[in-house]
Amino acid sequence: MIERAGAGPLRRLVVLRHAKSARPEGVTDHERPLAPRGRGDAPAAGRALAEADCLPGLALCSTAVRARRTWELAAAQWGTPPPVRHDPRLYHAGVPELLAVVHEVPAEVETLLLIGHNPGLEDLVLTLAGDGLDDTLDRVREKFPTSAIAVLSWRGADWRDLTPGTALLTSVTVPRGGGR
Repeated sequence: MIERAGAGPLRRLVVLRHAKSARPEGVTDHERPLAPRGRGDAPAAGRALAEADCLPGLALCSTAVRARRTWELAAAQWGTPPPVRHDPRLYHAGVPELLAVVHEVPAEVETLLLIGHNPGLEDLVLTLAGDGLDDTLDRVREKFPTSAIAVLSWRGADWRDLTPGTALLTSVTVPRGGGR
């Protein structure tokens, strides 16, 4: 159950876990590229967001290569991509760090895309969702795989109003692009 209903415009936090990455020998975790499957799934995630009319006003992206490339391939599916900020705090971030970054978003942004990593993103979705439509919460609890997209909706005058239990998890999708 959602703890409290906020006042203000309807806002959406779109959480995208980076696409499947490769693990080449001798490459640091931060520098890992996308695997062939990830290079197919990332554009599929961009198309899924466009089809769901869920394009963001701003994107916040981890500085890791696999997250940056996911952003590039997803955003290339849209006519005019929104501004993006690559934030090093999103790399290996937990819920407190993720929320701190989200709380800095300007109030005029109504849909925010957050691209990062597990387990932080999965934990963030489960922390913020006071409730979910259909089986969305169970699906996230079971697994939040690469390229997964979770959409959280809530009302608030400012992004600082987004706190644990105040959002509704409206959808969870895992777009696949067929790249292998």
